[in-house]
Amino acid sequence: MKKYWFFAALFILINGSMQAQQMFQNYSGVDVGNPKLTGNFQFDKKNQQFILEGAGYNTWFERDEFYFVSQEAEGDFILSANLKFLGEGADPHRKIGLMIRNSKNEDAVYMDGAIHGDGLASLQYRTTKGGETREIASAIEAPQFVQVERAGNEFIFRVSNNGRPLVEVGRVTLEMASSVFAGMFICSHNEDVIEKAMFWNVRIEKPAQKDVDGYQSPSPSRLEILNIETGNRNVVFETNQHIEAPNWSRNGNFLVYNSDGKLYHFDLKKRVPKEIDTDFASSNNNDHGISFDGKTMAISHHTEENGRRQSIIYTVPLEGGIPRRITPNGPSYWHGWSPDDKWLVYCAERNGNYDVYKISAGGGEEIRLTTADGLDDGPEYSPDGKYIYFNSVRSGKMEIWRMNPDGTGQEQVTNDAFQNWFAHPSPDGKWLIMISYLPEVPAGSHPHNQRVMLRLMPARGGDIKTVAFLYGGQGTINVPSWSPDSKKVAFVSYTY
Repeated sequence: MKKYWFFAALFILINGSMQAQQMFQNYSGVDVGNPKLTGNFQFDKKNQQFILEGAGYNTWFERDEFYFVSQEAEGDFILSANLKFLGEGADPHRKIGLMIRNSKNEDAVYMDGAIHGDGLASLQYRTTKGGETREIASAIEAPQFVQVERAGNEFIFRVSNNGRPLVEVGRVTLEMASSVFAGMFICSHNEDVIEKAMFWNVRIEKPAQKDVDGYQSPSPSRLEILNIETGNRNVVFETNQHIEAPNWSRNGNFLVYNSDGKLYHFDLKKRVPKEIDTDFASSNNNDHGISFDGKTMAISHHTEENGRRQSIIYTVPLEGGIPRRITPNGPSYWHGWSPDDKWLVYCAERNGNYDVYKISAGGGEEIRLTTADGLDDGPEYSPDGKYIYFNSVRSGKMEIWRMNPDGTGQEQVTNDAFQNWFAHPSPDGKWLIMISYLPEVPAGSHPHNQRVMLRLMPARGGDIKTVAFLYGGQGTINVPSWSPDSKKVAFVSYTY
């Protein structure tokens, strides 16, 4: 609900679409501090992974020796990556990690999130050129995901281990230039040894500037595919346009997303978008999805009616055509098809309250399924048709719930510190993937421009695992986006 497609109309297109590899092209490698042995790096284009090899006596004291793969970064940004050593290693104090550095001089002001060979994770930093390196150690050993962030002159280090939410190790205040070097590093801690490491899911994300963008201006977008078995994220498309809410086709060959009120067919082999003709429906928001038989798409188009502009649900042939109106009343925001394609479920505001409704796919009278005060949103059928999953604020936080298709048996599924939205069941019925906001985000709000998580939960219940940390929120994963084989999920991340 409350989709912000219309902000895209305000966005000035600069360069149009870009190749998905462009975000990695600005990285270059250099040996800092003149190590005895020369380092190098390779980039695997298919898997979008970096392999670094490097030496160096240490990153410590008043000067450093290490191998650094970086790019220039201006202003505020978030740098994240998964990482691991390759090989047994010669020294327990060898280091890999992410670094923000004022220059490539050996004695520069810097901070890093370092992972040592013995598992120690620490924030290392130098406050003055040529000054002593200092350290803040973490209680978490050998994290597989690290994140460093610059927010003005404040520098933050966070880590995650075994799919758990990020934990802040520490933050420091440093005087650095507005433009710095940010990237990956490796140090052998033994000048006669070359060490090796892998970095993947490497992302630099520039958040919105509150005073300039107001956290509302639509941002350039990255269309990504997450492999839930390996955890690897692959950027398949970058664009200066603001795009949202990818659906995966039932045959697995393409995605459908919305942008600036239009819907687009994105061929996964050619990796080129093509506009879908939806006739008069040119104000579509990010609530759309494909029927189980793969022939029809439900869309939510903003219509001027009764003196107000409101979302109305229509259906249209998947290849395009003239939409057929389904919901008599608005605002109505589509979220799911029943597995037999006979019903649509949606979130709708009636008399000041947002609840879950269903309606025949051919139209008719709507049926109210929830009656709790506050927001109930994001309804979606399980693939066996046994349940409708939805998210609700009725417990005081936004949590995932489920109910029988007739609205009976409503029960809470998640209960943790986060604001959990849009649980999408996998086609094989084994998993739920959801987007989770940090606790400080209001329960009834799912805004743009936030640090969020994609989290995976067994449909039968159990531990929730974080499978992606990203900058996004509204538009990232509003609608069903699983691949037909239940191995991958499509989503959108954002950066300015």
